[in-house]
Amino acid sequence: MKHYYILFSVLCTNFGFSQIPNGYYNNATGNGYVLKTQLYNIINQQNDQGYSAIDGFFRNYDLDNYYENNNTILDIYSENPEGQDPYNFTPFNDECGNYSVEGDCYNKEHIIPKSVFNENSPMQGDAHHLLPTDGRVNGFRGNFPMGRVDNNNLASQSGISNPTQNGSKLGDNLNSGYSSGYSGTVFEPINEFKGDIARIHFYFATRYQNQVPNWSSYAMFNGTVDQVFNTTFLNILLEWHNLDPVSQKEIDRNNAIYYEHQGNRNPFVDHPEYVNAVWNAEDDTEAPTAPSNLVASNPTANSIDLNWNAATDNVGLIGYNVYKEGIFHSNVNTTSTTIIGLSPETNFCFTVVAIDSSNNSSVSSNEACETTTNGSTGNADLFFSEYMEGSSFNKALEISNFSGSTINLSNYELKLSSNGSSTWNSYNYSFPNNASIENTEVYVIMHGSANVCTDVEDDLNNSITGFNGNDAIGLFKNGVLIDILGTLGNDSDYAKNITLVRNTDVIEGSSIFDINEWTTYDDTNTCDDLGSHTQTLDISQNTNPVIKLYPNPLTGNTVYVDVLEKVDVEIYNITGKKVFSYSLNPGTNLLPINSLNSGIYIIQLHNFSKSWTRKIIKP
Repeated sequence: MKHYYILFSVLCTNFGFSQIPNGYYNNATGNGYVLKTQLYNIINQQNDQGYSAIDGFFRNYDLDNYYENNNTILDIYSENPEGQDPYNFTPFNDECGNYSVEGDCYNKEHIIPKSVFNENSPMQGDAHHLLPTDGRVNGFRGNFPMGRVDNNNLASQSGISNPTQNGSKLGDNLNSGYSSGYSGTVFEPINEFKGDIARIHFYFATRYQNQVPNWSSYAMFNGTVDQVFNTTFLNILLEWHNLDPVSQKEIDRNNAIYYEHQGNRNPFVDHPEYVNAVWNAEDDTEAPTAPSNLVASNPTANSIDLNWNAATDNVGLIGYNVYKEGIFHSNVNTTSTTIIGLSPETNFCFTVVAIDSSNNSSVSSNEACETTTNGSTGNADLFFSEYMEGSSFNKALEISNFSGSTINLSNYELKLSSNGSSTWNSYNYSFPNNASIENTEVYVIMHGSANVCTDVEDDLNNSITGFNGNDAIGLFKNGVLIDILGTLGNDSDYAKNITLVRNTDVIEGSSIFDINEWTTYDDTNTCDDLGSHTQTLDISQNTNPVIKLYPNPLTGNTVYVDVLEKVDVEIYNITGKKVFSYSLNPGTNLLPINSLNSGIYIIQLHNFSKSWTRKIIKP
């Protein structure tokens, strides 16, 4: 760790959007086929781009940034996850075309064959079940259902081996074990992608549940709206789903389809637990035990850490709901989280509730309270302070801590997006276990083959430092983007063969890159600044609005709120139901609340980046 210099404070928090849009699954509250219909109502808002648009989607988003990391087409029928691929396809150049053997070209594979739905829209162009695959293997698979091949009864076709070069195979279904009940011909992908295939089927069965009864001639379907699948194939898909958990590839592709293509999501990638909640639901009415020993700790001016002991359940937990001042705040699947965006010098109280796969809720944990600091001892969070792209492998990133306290890096990560990609799909970097940055220090990550400035490195990583001057690099905390180098989705050079040092008057990170916040050095191999950072700030820059609310307890049907800037206000009753909303202008505001019954209410005021919470009592 390296020291740096003068420090005063400012509080400000930046937020990036969550990969899953806030509130997207708010109405998915049921279980079994009720939940399936709720998901159908959420995901059927699809902006059909048509079949011809898929080629462009493949070129941009179905690239190998996960195995060889070489930006060739990621084809599940030729990928070798354990070693070198038998062949690779170049986007656009190797689109089919004619083919006769494996490796000739790639085309578009409908995981649910297009003959099932007579090539009708929007199924024909739905990116969620279209994948780029080797043309010959695609033809080999044909319209056969997915299943578990009996190795003693493989099919034979001219011009292709069976199994194929990556191990996919075609033959009679193994009529025993979890795949018993069907003996016809099936196609089996390799284990690496069986979960992907299963979750695509579950998406298709949900997205088109009102139409699948018309397609019962397909062996995998049973002609029903609810179960959709023949029991044999349902058992196979459930087994594959559990065998092969959701991968980063699936997450990135799901986000690309939602944000960049057709505007809907595969819920079984976002929430894998929905699969069993829909198709393997038990009559489970037993609630989980309560989370215990909830502790609030490590307050800063705008954040508080929460930790608790895990709950238990007779079937299985799917996560925890975190409540702030009695109002739902977030859902997590870990036993710790960091609550950010808090106002300084304010006491906050939290509880946690466990949720199981049948959506049973536990009673609340114990309440844990903590007071945020006054904001005069540090910045809001970490930020990038230097970027070096020197000659050859002389590349480094420096991250600074002006928060006023030591920061453990377990909740932070870096993400790389290459060559103008609009998703963070190139590489994710996690800090080493127990890594931290003390106040007024920095953390330097360098390329392992760098030959300059090596005395200041804290970690070596060749992937996150494999950037070029047009690649975006993001600093994330708990999945939220808090600082960025470059612009996501823009491949213009912003820092090619140069060194960037954050200006001394910059007080925080930002989700929008501004080159004016940086000083540029053409001496790309300079070590004069790497390993330390200077910051000179004026405490008078603190612009946190003062919130004054009176009288409290109320004496009538009005409450006055003084604010220094425009804010929105929402009022919740003690059960968490929103009962009132209003916008406040700078100055003194009269807030009419004559419609509220007697009781305790939570007032939440917020602007674009911060929120403040107050309790009121109406007699």
